[in-house]
Amino acid sequence: MNPQRTVRRAIPCAGIGLHSGNRVTLTLRPAPANHGIRFKRTDLGGLEIRATVANVATMHYATGLARDEGSVDTVEHLLAALVSQGIDNVSVELNTPEVPIMDGSAAPFVYLIHEAGLKNSGASRKYLKVLRPISLGRGDKQIVVYPADDFRVTYTISFDHPLLRHQARSIRVTAESFAEDIAPARTFGFLKEVEMLRQRGLALGGSLDNAVVLGETGVLNNTLRFADEFVRHKILDVIGDLALVGYPIVGHVVAQRGGHALHTAFATKILAERDAWCLIEAPAGGPVESVVPQPAAIGLPVPAKANA
Repeated sequence: MNPQRTVRRAIPCAGIGLHSGNRVTLTLRPAPANHGIRFKRTDLGGLEIRATVANVATMHYATGLARDEGSVDTVEHLLAALVSQGIDNVSVELNTPEVPIMDGSAAPFVYLIHEAGLKNSGASRKYLKVLRPISLGRGDKQIVVYPADDFRVTYTISFDHPLLRHQARSIRVTAESFAEDIAPARTFGFLKEVEMLRQRGLALGGSLDNAVVLGETGVLNNTLRFADEFVRHKILDVIGDLALVGYPIVGHVVAQRGGHALHTAFATKILAERDAWCLIEAPAGGPVESVVPQPAAIGLPVPAKANA
């Protein structure tokens, strides 16, 4: 276990918001110990929104945060990249209300973190260690976290589609396993839902370049990065959504047919069941290790520069 970390230097990128369709400039900046992950809206005078369950806002098909008159949407991929790579403190500056979708995965954000580098924040990191099972179910959707000695996720999905009748995967989440096995998995959707979403003012920035699109019998736009890319992306989503707990989790998360609403409600329930967990600390000091591979090494695009 390691002390609190932040990025070593500021690093910008640019992209398009999946649902808004707006161009976004985003910069990761170093932050001091105990700062946490905060989104800073530069277009709203620097309004800050902490990445916590207290700020979760209702949003379809993504996870959003809001405070006062400001909001930030589609935060889950960036949050997953940050927490999986051991980032506790960072200021995420952006000039619109939505994090860019990039290529639909978390790999470009992992690349940014690698390029920025990591440094210790000079304080102990606290972990949330699960002591007994905590569960939440809604119909055929369920999520549970069990006691464990590390952070693991097991996920099962099933849809009424030939490619998605059943997919399941289990992984011990480390910086390296996330970067190689989970981060490249892209968001996915069904062609029949695209028009409906756009009529509701969503998916305006969606394209065949930033999502896996499924027709009635198969993938429309390109080949899959993994045979089970869909369930890997669900693991990515739950890691990002559970980052809103505010502490790295020491436990085994098991989810079936979940989604953002269930994930974020579960994050709230974890914090509410105070007798089911305790906080433990890692000593401050010590080296920072970074084992994040370059996107080029796994055949992924490099993020666009902010001034491109």
